[in-house]
Amino acid sequence: MSTSVDDLWQLIKRGKDDQIEWFGDQSPVESMAETMSAMANSQGGTVLVGVTGTTGNITGVRNTNDAVDLLLQAALSIEPHLIVPLPQVIRIGGKAVVIMQIPPGMPHVYSIAGRYLERQGFENLPLRPPDLRRLIVERGEASFETETTRGSTLEDMDWEKAKAYAASLSGMGDSSVEQILVKRGCLSGREGSYQPTNAGILLFGKDPQRFIRGADITAARFASDNMTDTFTRQDISGTLPDQIRRAETFLVDHLRKGVQLGQTMARAENFEYPMEAARELLVNAVAHRDYRIGGDGIRLFVFRNRMEVTSPGGLPGPVTIANIKDERFSRNPAIVQVLSDMGFIERLGYGVDRVIDLMKQQNLNAPEFEETAGGFRVVLRNENREHKVDLTGSESVNQYKGSYEGIEINPRQEAALSFLHREGGSRRITNSDLQAICPDVHPETIRRDLADLVTKDILRKMGQKRGSYYVLNQNDG
Repeated sequence: MSTSVDDLWQLIKRGKDDQIEWFGDQSPVESMAETMSAMANSQGGTVLVGVTGTTGNITGVRNTNDAVDLLLQAALSIEPHLIVPLPQVIRIGGKAVVIMQIPPGMPHVYSIAGRYLERQGFENLPLRPPDLRRLIVERGEASFETETTRGSTLEDMDWEKAKAYAASLSGMGDSSVEQILVKRGCLSGREGSYQPTNAGILLFGKDPQRFIRGADITAARFASDNMTDTFTRQDISGTLPDQIRRAETFLVDHLRKGVQLGQTMARAENFEYPMEAARELLVNAVAHRDYRIGGDGIRLFVFRNRMEVTSPGGLPGPVTIANIKDERFSRNPAIVQVLSDMGFIERLGYGVDRVIDLMKQQNLNAPEFEETAGGFRVVLRNENREHKVDLTGSESVNQYKGSYEGIEINPRQEAALSFLHREGGSRRITNSDLQAICPDVHPETIRRDLADLVTKDILRKMGQKRGSYYVLNQNDG
């Protein structure tokens, strides 16, 4: 990405911080390399050559080629070599400044002279061992899922599930179940001395949560827009495939439904969010979350105005919110492969584009993506009415959203239209007819419901006062 003169001024004005550092053109290459590796292990940043002092004095460089070569030397002295865009030269006030950009989400963990550093403020500090281990796993340098599960044996695997999975695969020849699980990263070792990996326990274990705490889903439906004391909760554990199936059932049971009616009164029910979109987000969370984090599980929260799926751990590798539609990277490729074999996900894509398209088809806003302090959250919002009025006029948490030929109607109006479409009926309805269908509703509400259908050009009122009745608008009466 090109930097303009105005951008350069803004960077210098901002001052040194965790993403900005500058050097004179005679600075040691080792100092530059330390800063560049620390930024690469953190959130990326910008290195300037030709700027000095705490306030950012533009002194320029004597020879731009030498300054560019100095930065390249620093990048190549890092292990592994830091591959970034070529430095850019900007002239300002007759002086040349060389800029090197280090993008966020670099693919490796970088060291300089055997030291692993991170950027904190304007300092380069050693990475603490726990942070280094986490970074190594996050960037795919080591895989938590293919590590053997401490304390586990083959007795901890559900072999009926493993055999069913192996039998569903094609192209495996005469491979045994154990050999297939080794190929899929679910077992480690050789014949006679196999041990389950974390992926194997998560996918086929008898009791995965005994070994990997937090590998579960908390699903809850709240009555309002916020967390209140009125909610339905389900704690979902077991293997990952079982969790997905049970969480899908939770969504079917707790997402609100809307009804669309045609002229033949054929009912088509839609959930408040496209079910496939909700399912994609759920499966993605299970497939791509950071299972090293044991203090929290996936949270599937459904509120009155939105649905949230929160996963422990940030976005993996080079994936950012800005490139999430296009970038492809998984911290759990073994889990992704097995879930794909089982038909849960498309392995070549994470479904973000599909979720966006499905929301658009239902005239809902695009999903919102946000990184939290300890994880990643996707939010779906609905634009439906916040309350339902049922046949008795009382409010219900489970919203009713009905339509007739694209026009919104309530349940009593649907009952009236069903009465008019009934086989062998008189094709007319009176206030008394609808009152008989909805005996607990006040007569004034009945009158207003029928009058509203007239206003919406669905019904036509015939006759006067006590002799009045209603017919479908396309009828001649």
